[in-house]
Amino acid sequence: MQKKLSLLLATALALTAVLMGSGAASAKEDTSKLNLVKPGYLVVGMTLQFPPQMYLNSAKQPAGYDYELLRRLARDLGLKLEIKNMDFGGLIPGLVSKQFDLVSVGLGKNPDREKSILYVREYMPYSTILVTGKNNTTRPSVEAWNVAGKKITALQGSLAAGFVKSTFPKATLVEFPLQDAAFLEVASGRADAIVAEANLYGFFNKNNPELLKPVAMPNLRSYFGHWTVQLGNDPLKTRLATWLCDKQEKGILKAVFRQQMGYKMPDLPACK
Repeated sequence: MQKKLSLLLATALALTAVLMGSGAASAKEDTSKLNLVKPGYLVVGMTLQFPPQMYLNSAKQPAGYDYELLRRLARDLGLKLEIKNMDFGGLIPGLVSKQFDLVSVGLGKNPDREKSILYVREYMPYSTILVTGKNNTTRPSVEAWNVAGKKITALQGSLAAGFVKSTFPKATLVEFPLQDAAFLEVASGRADAIVAEANLYGFFNKNNPELLKPVAMPNLRSYFGHWTVQLGNDPLKTRLATWLCDKQEKGILKAVFRQQMGYKMPDLPACK
């Protein structure tokens, strides 16, 4: 009996040690200095209409590359994840007015945006392309598309819309608050082309084959999307940048990208 009691006691002590060690390893990070809008939560602004990068699945739950990264981030910081889904045009104003801590929609840098928001770090590679109707015979050159009478669509407020203005100034830009609406305008023949990211075209084409085709000229532009936070919130920017770099250097970003996006991630800029 004494031996059994000693064995039970030793087992209990060993289990307690394991639990204490586990608790220490999973202890919540001190996030009190990150200037969060809602203590204990990571509140994120997103536009869940860009599959496979970010979207609502069949159960109407967030899914995609961005969501998977945010889920892991919130877990590592010991925070609850709260997502606010809204139209793309409302994200920057929402961040400025402190409706959320972070915008995760792959924003590209431009000088106007940098006046009101703080960029964290690159995490999403993009290639911008021109897409037209399947039977369109316009020559594959900027000159052929930069003419009066051409109607080119883009997502409202996006870098793609700005690119149309600067690259095809003679054409008519038509902006849409919903990405699919911009694609459908071209598919239906009501517009001549759309400027969008290659991955968005790929997903649209997968679900709507034989309607559109990329214009056969070199990628108009390649760039990187960033996470963004409120202007002045350097502590949060630094913490998020550190997290992204850690996951990049460990190969986790590439693994999640491949799993969610379905193709190999182009190289991101090296962490400094």
